[in-house]
Amino acid sequence: MMNLIFPPTSRYASVETAGIEDADGRVTVYLRRRLIPQPELFALLREHEVTQGERLDNITAAYLDDPEQFWRICDSNRAMRPDALTERIGRRLRITLPEGVPGPDNG
Repeated sequence: MMNLIFPPTSRYASVETAGIEDADGRVTVYLRRRLIPQPELFALLREHEVTQGERLDNITAAYLDDPEQFWRICDSNRAMRPDALTERIGRRLRITLPEGVPGPDNG
């Protein structure tokens, strides 16, 4: 079966693949479910207060140097819908280290 390859910075990099074979013998490869991690386990770097007109990709670029890493801020704030993070002015967003990376106070 063919494996799907994602860059190491992708939210899908560690997600396993599976395949299903149809009646003609063609195999369709798909990703298994990605479970959203518990944000309390992430090492907090800082918080960001949302201001009028901000976009998540710009916030991500400012703190993580890569606008495509927006999903890390989503995971850190239990967001299923990225746009929800910037809808309310004054919301405080958690900016964290990646899952499993200990912070200065966690070891």
